[in-house]
Amino acid sequence: MAQQPVPFSVGTEAPRFRAPPNACDCHFHIYDNRTPPAPGGLAAPDASPDDYRKLQQRIGTTRGVVIQPSLYGTDNTPTLRGMAALGPNFRGVAVVNTSVTDAELQRLHAAGIRGIRFNLAQFGATTLEMLEPLSQRVDALGWHCQINMPGEKIVEAGDTFRRVRGKLVFDHLAHCPQPAGVESETFKVIRALIDKGNTWVKLSGAYADTKSGPPAYADSSAVARAFAAAAPQRMVWGSDWPHPTEAMDKKPDDAVLFDLLTNWVPDEAARKRILVDNPAELYDFPKS
Repeated sequence: MAQQPVPFSVGTEAPRFRAPPNACDCHFHIYDNRTPPAPGGLAAPDASPDDYRKLQQRIGTTRGVVIQPSLYGTDNTPTLRGMAALGPNFRGVAVVNTSVTDAELQRLHAAGIRGIRFNLAQFGATTLEMLEPLSQRVDALGWHCQINMPGEKIVEAGDTFRRVRGKLVFDHLAHCPQPAGVESETFKVIRALIDKGNTWVKLSGAYADTKSGPPAYADSSAVARAFAAAAPQRMVWGSDWPHPTEAMDKKPDDAVLFDLLTNWVPDEAARKRILVDNPAELYDFPKS
């Protein structure tokens, strides 16, 4: 059935896969030009809570996690405004540095923040050296540290990640480089971290490192299937709307991206776990 068009997304058809109740989109951004950009951030046009609601209506999710984008550095105002506008079914992941006060962390927690992001894909507000001290501080709040980083850099930083005792979440299939995919050193490092028991992976960004492209994203799909088969209890799904790394004329079809889950996770119970139960654990939603 055709839906209304969604900004920053092509296509109008609904996904074939019907989302279970309380399904969560664990990775999307709100952009608001009332907040000035920070140095090194990836620019993007405004993407409002009302715009995002249209995506929800199209794909059928009812919970979500607003991720602070690199564009605003440590000014989390757009993310907090977006969460407040979207309502109680939403959580957030903020960006802070080591100068953040305990009082600010408590304020963010009260607003629904449940993690902090290290966007190390480009120069920005955080560095790898901040990870260990900040992880220790936010672990006491039950939060996690979310990592967006090129796959080769993840391998180089493997010792740092292995030392972290708090929860780690890697964005976009951990950017396993293609065409190596599941044979890459990145995949092996992340699999070992998952086995350690504190690491999660986002089944998101199928287009981020693909060489084969849409609609099947066969190379990224192989990585997603392998991660999901190995540890479905440590996977969550995200749309990455409004797809800030993709040019305006190259935006993906969000229904196609959502339908990839039936290929990545053939088992219905495992899909529910990834869409509902795992997000409830990781982001402190009510258990369904």
